[in-house]
Amino acid sequence: MATYAIGDIQGCFHSLQSLLKKIQFNPVSDKLCLVGDLINRGAGSLEVLRWMFEHQSSIVTVLGNHDLHTLVVAEGFVSAHRSDTIQALLDAPDAEELLTWLRHQPLLHFEHDHLIVHAGLLPQWTATQAQSLAGEVHRVLRADNYREFLKHMYGNQPAQWDDALTGWDRLRVITNAMTRLRICSQTGEMEFKFKGELVNRPDGYAPWFEISGRASADTPIIFGHWSALGLHIANNVYALDTGCLWGGNLTALRLEDKTVFQVPCHVDDAPISIHFVD
Repeated sequence: MATYAIGDIQGCFHSLQSLLKKIQFNPVSDKLCLVGDLINRGAGSLEVLRWMFEHQSSIVTVLGNHDLHTLVVAEGFVSAHRSDTIQALLDAPDAEELLTWLRHQPLLHFEHDHLIVHAGLLPQWTATQAQSLAGEVHRVLRADNYREFLKHMYGNQPAQWDDALTGWDRLRVITNAMTRLRICSQTGEMEFKFKGELVNRPDGYAPWFEISGRASADTPIIFGHWSALGLHIANNVYALDTGCLWGGNLTALRLEDKTVFQVPCHVDDAPISIHFVD
Protein backbone atom coordinates (compact mmCIF):
# COMPACT_ATOMS: atom_id res chain seq x y z
CA MET A 1 0.00 0.00 0.00
CA ALA A 2 1.36 3.41 -0.96
CA THR A 3 0.19 7.00 -1.14
CA TYR A 4 1.28 9.20 -4.04
CA ALA A 5 0.92 12.95 -4.45
CA ILE A 6 0.75 13.97 -8.12
CA GLY A 7 1.39 17.38 -9.64
CA ASP A 8 -0.80 19.34 -12.06
CA ILE A 9 -2.28 17.10 -14.75
CA GLN A 10 -4.24 19.74 -16.68
CA GLY A 11 -5.88 17.31 -19.05
CA CYS A 12 -2.72 15.33 -19.90
CA PHE A 13 -4.51 11.99 -19.79
CA HIS A 14 -1.89 9.89 -21.57
CA SER A 15 0.90 11.21 -19.37
CA LEU A 16 -1.19 10.37 -16.31
CA GLN A 17 -1.63 6.80 -17.51
CA SER A 18 2.12 6.52 -18.13
CA LEU A 19 2.85 7.75 -14.61
CA LEU A 20 0.33 5.36 -13.06
CA LYS A 21 1.98 2.51 -14.92
CA LYS A 22 5.42 3.59 -13.70
CA ILE A 23 4.38 3.68 -10.05
CA GLN A 24 2.40 0.45 -10.54
CA PHE A 25 -0.68 2.11 -9.11
CA ASN A 26 -3.14 -0.37 -7.61
CA PRO A 27 -6.54 1.25 -7.04
CA VAL A 28 -7.44 -1.43 -4.51
CA SER A 29 -4.54 -0.77 -2.15
CA ASP A 30 -2.91 2.53 -3.20
CA LYS A 31 -4.10 6.11 -2.88
CA LEU A 32 -3.56 9.19 -5.03
CA CYS A 33 -3.50 12.73 -3.63
CA LEU A 34 -3.77 15.26 -6.45
CA VAL A 35 -2.73 18.89 -6.08
CA GLY A 36 -5.49 20.26 -8.31
CA ASP A 37 -5.72 21.55 -11.87
CA LEU A 38 -6.88 18.18 -13.03
CA ILE A 39 -8.26 19.72 -16.20
CA ASN A 40 -7.93 22.46 -18.83
CA ARG A 41 -5.25 23.45 -21.32
CA GLY A 42 -4.47 19.81 -22.18
CA ALA A 43 -6.48 17.86 -24.76
CA GLY A 44 -7.81 15.17 -22.42
CA SER A 45 -9.77 17.02 -19.74
CA LEU A 46 -12.88 14.90 -20.23
CA GLU A 47 -10.90 11.66 -20.09
CA VAL A 48 -9.02 12.77 -16.97
CA LEU A 49 -12.17 13.75 -15.12
CA ARG A 50 -13.95 10.54 -16.10
CA TRP A 51 -10.98 8.53 -14.84
CA MET A 52 -10.99 10.44 -11.54
CA PHE A 53 -14.72 9.95 -11.11
CA GLU A 54 -14.42 6.23 -11.83
CA HIS A 55 -11.58 5.85 -9.31
CA GLN A 56 -12.86 8.31 -6.70
CA SER A 57 -12.62 5.73 -3.92
CA SER A 58 -8.84 5.65 -4.45
CA ILE A 59 -8.15 9.36 -4.84
CA VAL A 60 -8.28 12.67 -3.04
CA THR A 61 -7.96 15.89 -4.97
CA VAL A 62 -7.95 19.54 -4.01
CA LEU A 63 -9.32 22.20 -6.32
CA GLY A 64 -7.04 24.27 -8.51
CA ASN A 65 -7.70 27.54 -10.31
CA HIS A 66 -8.38 25.77 -13.61
CA ASP A 67 -10.87 23.44 -11.96
CA LEU A 68 -12.74 26.39 -10.46
CA HIS A 69 -12.54 28.30 -13.74
CA THR A 70 -14.20 25.37 -15.50
CA LEU A 71 -17.04 25.43 -12.96
CA VAL A 72 -17.54 29.17 -13.51
CA VAL A 73 -17.57 28.77 -17.30
CA ALA A 74 -20.02 25.88 -17.02
CA GLU A 75 -22.41 28.12 -15.09
CA GLY A 76 -22.14 30.83 -17.75
CA PHE A 77 -20.73 33.53 -15.50
CA VAL A 78 -17.65 34.03 -17.71
CA SER A 79 -16.73 33.01 -21.23
CA ALA A 80 -14.08 30.42 -21.92
CA HIS A 81 -10.59 31.76 -22.61
CA ARG A 82 -9.11 31.16 -26.04
CA SER A 83 -6.56 28.84 -24.41
CA ASP A 84 -9.19 26.72 -22.64
CA THR A 85 -9.72 23.14 -23.78
CA ILE A 86 -12.86 22.26 -21.83
CA GLN A 87 -15.57 22.34 -24.49
CA ALA A 88 -15.62 18.56 -24.96
CA LEU A 89 -16.12 18.22 -21.21
CA LEU A 90 -18.89 20.83 -21.13
CA ASP A 91 -20.65 19.12 -24.07
CA ALA A 92 -20.36 15.60 -22.67
CA PRO A 93 -23.58 13.77 -21.67
CA ASP A 94 -22.14 13.15 -18.21
CA ALA A 95 -20.85 16.72 -17.75
CA GLU A 96 -23.27 17.58 -14.95
CA GLU A 97 -22.34 14.47 -12.97
CA LEU A 98 -18.61 15.04 -13.43
CA LEU A 99 -18.70 18.75 -12.61
CA THR A 100 -20.89 18.19 -9.56
CA TRP A 101 -18.33 15.73 -8.28
CA LEU A 102 -15.53 18.20 -8.99
CA ARG A 103 -17.35 21.02 -7.19
CA HIS A 104 -17.60 18.89 -4.06
CA GLN A 105 -13.82 18.55 -3.71
CA PRO A 106 -11.97 20.58 -1.03
CA LEU A 107 -9.38 23.35 -1.27
CA LEU A 108 -7.12 21.66 1.26
CA HIS A 109 -6.44 18.09 2.35
CA PHE A 110 -4.43 16.65 5.23
CA GLU A 111 -2.74 13.34 4.47
CA HIS A 112 0.08 11.50 6.26
CA ASP A 113 0.89 14.66 8.29
CA HIS A 114 1.13 16.69 5.04
CA LEU A 115 -1.07 19.53 3.90
CA ILE A 116 -1.98 19.35 0.23
CA VAL A 117 -3.06 22.57 -1.49
CA HIS A 118 -2.99 23.73 -5.08
CA ALA A 119 -1.10 27.02 -4.73
CA GLY A 120 -0.11 28.05 -1.21
CA LEU A 121 -0.93 29.47 2.20
CA LEU A 122 -0.68 33.03 3.45
CA PRO A 123 2.06 33.57 6.05
CA GLN A 124 -0.37 34.41 8.86
CA TRP A 125 -2.19 31.08 8.66
CA THR A 126 -1.27 28.12 10.81
CA ALA A 127 -1.96 24.70 9.33
CA THR A 128 -4.95 24.32 11.62
CA GLN A 129 -6.37 27.71 10.68
CA ALA A 130 -5.85 27.01 6.99
CA GLN A 131 -7.87 23.81 7.27
CA SER A 132 -10.68 25.70 8.97
CA LEU A 133 -10.67 28.46 6.35
CA ALA A 134 -10.65 25.96 3.50
CA GLY A 135 -13.66 24.36 5.12
CA GLU A 136 -15.58 27.62 4.83
CA VAL A 137 -15.20 27.59 1.05
CA HIS A 138 -15.84 23.86 0.85
CA ARG A 139 -19.18 24.25 2.62
CA VAL A 140 -20.27 27.05 0.29
CA LEU A 141 -19.34 25.05 -2.81
CA ARG A 142 -21.41 22.12 -1.56
CA ALA A 143 -24.41 24.27 -0.64
CA ASP A 144 -27.53 24.76 -2.73
CA ASN A 145 -26.59 28.39 -3.43
CA TYR A 146 -23.06 27.59 -4.65
CA ARG A 147 -23.70 29.60 -7.82
CA GLU A 148 -23.69 32.82 -5.79
CA PHE A 149 -20.14 32.08 -4.66
CA LEU A 150 -18.98 31.26 -8.19
CA LYS A 151 -20.55 34.49 -9.40
CA HIS A 152 -18.52 36.53 -6.87
CA MET A 153 -15.33 34.43 -6.85
CA TYR A 154 -13.25 36.29 -9.44
CA GLY A 155 -11.19 39.33 -8.46
CA ASN A 156 -7.82 40.27 -6.96
CA GLN A 157 -9.18 42.26 -4.05
CA PRO A 158 -8.80 42.15 -1.15
CA ALA A 159 -5.17 41.21 -1.74
CA GLN A 160 -4.40 40.56 1.91
CA TRP A 161 -5.86 38.55 4.76
CA ASP A 162 -7.68 40.15 7.66
CA ASP A 163 -9.42 38.12 10.34
CA ALA A 164 -12.27 40.64 10.23
CA LEU A 165 -13.11 39.90 6.58
CA THR A 166 -16.62 38.62 5.95
CA GLY A 167 -18.81 37.59 3.05
CA TRP A 168 -17.53 37.26 -0.48
CA ASP A 169 -14.34 39.19 0.30
CA ARG A 170 -13.37 36.64 2.94
CA LEU A 171 -14.12 33.65 0.72
CA ARG A 172 -12.33 35.27 -2.25
CA VAL A 173 -9.09 35.81 -0.29
CA ILE A 174 -9.12 32.23 0.96
CA THR A 175 -9.75 30.90 -2.54
CA ASN A 176 -7.17 33.14 -4.19
CA ALA A 177 -4.47 32.16 -1.72
CA MET A 178 -5.10 28.44 -1.96
CA THR A 179 -5.55 28.29 -5.75
CA ARG A 180 -3.59 31.25 -7.22
CA LEU A 181 -0.82 32.34 -4.84
CA ARG A 182 2.82 32.25 -5.88
CA ILE A 183 4.42 35.27 -4.26
CA CYS A 184 3.47 37.73 -1.55
CA SER A 185 4.99 40.46 0.57
CA GLN A 186 6.29 39.92 4.09
CA THR A 187 2.88 41.05 5.37
CA GLY A 188 1.06 38.63 3.09
CA GLU A 189 -0.08 40.96 0.30
CA MET A 190 -0.62 38.77 -2.75
CA GLU A 191 0.66 39.58 -6.25
CA PHE A 192 -0.98 37.70 -9.12
CA LYS A 193 0.68 38.99 -12.30
CA PHE A 194 3.99 37.20 -11.75
CA LYS A 195 4.13 33.63 -13.09
CA GLY A 196 7.78 33.17 -13.95
CA GLU A 197 11.07 32.04 -12.45
CA LEU A 198 12.22 33.13 -9.02
CA VAL A 199 15.04 35.32 -10.30
CA ASN A 200 12.51 37.50 -12.11
CA ARG A 201 10.11 38.14 -9.24
CA PRO A 202 9.25 41.79 -8.50
CA ASP A 203 10.97 43.66 -5.69
CA GLY A 204 9.33 43.39 -2.31
CA TYR A 205 7.85 39.97 -2.95
CA ALA A 206 9.01 36.43 -2.22
CA PRO A 207 7.62 32.94 -2.71
CA TRP A 208 4.93 32.40 -0.11
CA PHE A 209 6.91 29.51 1.38
CA GLU A 210 10.01 31.69 1.94
CA ILE A 211 8.31 34.40 3.99
CA SER A 212 10.09 34.60 7.33
CA GLY A 213 7.99 33.64 10.32
CA ARG A 214 5.42 31.79 8.20
CA ALA A 215 2.98 30.27 10.69
CA SER A 216 2.67 26.96 8.79
CA ALA A 217 6.42 26.36 8.45
CA ASP A 218 6.40 23.33 10.76
CA THR A 219 3.93 21.44 8.57
CA PRO A 220 5.03 19.71 5.36
CA ILE A 221 3.09 21.23 2.46
CA ILE A 222 2.64 19.72 -1.00
CA PHE A 223 1.49 22.01 -3.80
CA GLY A 224 1.55 22.63 -7.54
CA HIS A 225 0.42 25.59 -9.68
CA TRP A 226 3.88 27.04 -10.36
CA SER A 227 5.28 25.26 -13.40
CA ALA A 228 8.13 27.77 -13.80
CA LEU A 229 9.33 26.81 -10.31
CA GLY A 230 9.51 23.15 -11.28
CA LEU A 231 10.26 20.35 -8.85
CA HIS A 232 11.23 22.07 -5.62
CA ILE A 233 11.80 20.13 -2.41
CA ALA A 234 13.25 22.03 0.52
CA ASN A 235 12.39 23.16 4.04
CA ASN A 236 9.17 21.20 4.39
CA VAL A 237 7.71 22.22 1.02
CA TYR A 238 7.18 19.96 -1.99
CA ALA A 239 6.35 21.69 -5.28
CA LEU A 240 5.21 19.13 -7.84
CA ASP A 241 4.08 21.08 -10.91
CA THR A 242 6.80 20.19 -13.40
CA GLY A 243 5.09 21.54 -16.50
CA CYS A 244 3.86 18.37 -18.17
CA LEU A 245 1.43 20.45 -20.18
CA TRP A 246 4.29 22.49 -21.62
CA GLY A 247 6.36 19.48 -22.59
CA GLY A 248 7.92 18.87 -19.17
CA ASN A 249 7.34 15.98 -16.80
CA LEU A 250 4.43 14.70 -14.77
CA THR A 251 5.60 14.07 -11.22
CA ALA A 252 4.53 11.84 -8.34
CA LEU A 253 5.86 11.84 -4.79
CA ARG A 254 5.45 8.72 -2.65
CA LEU A 255 4.64 10.08 0.79
CA GLU A 256 5.91 7.10 2.75
CA ASP A 257 9.55 7.53 1.71
CA LYS A 258 9.57 10.75 -0.39
CA THR A 259 10.63 8.93 -3.55
CA VAL A 260 10.03 11.00 -6.69
CA PHE A 261 8.72 9.43 -9.90
CA GLN A 262 8.51 11.26 -13.22
CA VAL A 263 7.43 10.58 -16.78
CA PRO A 264 7.94 12.92 -19.76
CA CYS A 265 4.98 14.52 -21.46
CA HIS A 266 3.34 11.88 -23.65
CA VAL A 267 3.47 12.64 -27.36
CA ASP A 268 -0.33 12.71 -27.48
CA ASP A 269 -0.41 15.34 -24.74
CA ALA A 270 2.28 17.57 -26.26
CA PRO A 271 1.07 21.17 -26.34
CA ILE A 272 0.32 22.85 -29.64
CA SER A 273 1.42 26.21 -28.18
CA ILE A 274 3.43 27.31 -25.16
CA HIS A 275 2.13 30.88 -25.05
CA PHE A 276 -0.05 30.25 -22.00
CA VAL A 277 1.69 29.53 -18.71
CA ASP A 278 -0.95 30.05 -16.01
